[in-house]
Amino acid sequence: MGRPTSRVLTLLELLQSGGIRTVAELADRLGVDGRTVRRYVDHLVDLDIPVEAVRGRYGGYRLAPGYRLPPLMLNDDEALAVLLGLVAGRRAGLLTATGTATETAGETAAAKIRRALPERLARRLDAVLESLAFTAEPGEAATPETGVLLAVADAVRHRRPISIRYTARDGRRSERTLHPYGIVTHAGRWYVTGADPEIDPGTGQDRTFRLDRIADARPLPGSFEPPAGLDPAQRVLSGFAKAAYRYEVTLRIHGTVEQIRARLPASVASIEEPVPEEGTDPHTERWLHVELRAERLDWLPPVLASLDRPFVIERPDELRGLVIALADRLAASARQACDPDRIGG
Repeated sequence: MGRPTSRVLTLLELLQSGGIRTVAELADRLGVDGRTVRRYVDHLVDLDIPVEAVRGRYGGYRLAPGYRLPPLMLNDDEALAVLLGLVAGRRAGLLTATGTATETAGETAAAKIRRALPERLARRLDAVLESLAFTAEPGEAATPETGVLLAVADAVRHRRPISIRYTARDGRRSERTLHPYGIVTHAGRWYVTGADPEIDPGTGQDRTFRLDRIADARPLPGSFEPPAGLDPAQRVLSGFAKAAYRYEVTLRIHGTVEQIRARLPASVASIEEPVPEEGTDPHTERWLHVELRAERLDWLPPVLASLDRPFVIERPDELRGLVIALADRLAASARQACDPDRIGG
């Protein structure tokens, strides 16, 4: 492992990763005996680093909760992982805001790490970042405030109601109480889903809020119990499919749920699954009722064609006309003979 100084620094790095480390584990990682581990711990304590001894069957050593180490020790692999994560997170819109209008917390963190790196490692990481390309466009910047995110996450974890100040899509502002079930990221945005007890004091109505539109989140007294079998991500996706839009579309599609979901995900459409008859395979193709809402209909005919499944349009009639028009265009193109003079050579 090297000289004692390097072992003491390695011990600090192990403790910095969090949790309780047993003497046996530390001795094995450092290649020393238990007595030497205790001596290294004494060295750290002499440097005013608060290492706590935890007694008991699962005892060992840990850093005092809340202690922030002055040095950030990252090896080459860790530094690359952190910077790549920050770059990817920034493009996906999944970083928090610093409170300024020009930078996210990820951008300031990346700049600090970059300045602290040795020149040798900095050049290698720059080479990776400069040669890196993404196939998707950067996500829309809609970053929540760090304080809001932490307050909501704490309320989710401890099942406590919170008061939020929220600005809706139309600009209306309100202050409401929320029983938060979970935080979900989707398409580069952060959401919190939960129940609004002010609408229904008994059970509350499911609501989903964008975190970047929450100006303030404060804990309230009391607690709540989330529903059994809760799936926050599924609730958010279902909420998108049921949101109010210009058109309400209902279809009957013959196929399996998996076949339909390949083109109409849960964030777009809801599928009503009939209870299969006893003795039948639940994955057998059958007629399924599908509902979705949309501001425009022109994107839907190509999606239905790509399903390659029999379907019936129940409403609206406008969609039926768009599908017929698409079918006519496809049929006309398929019948057209290849004439070089007409298609430019």
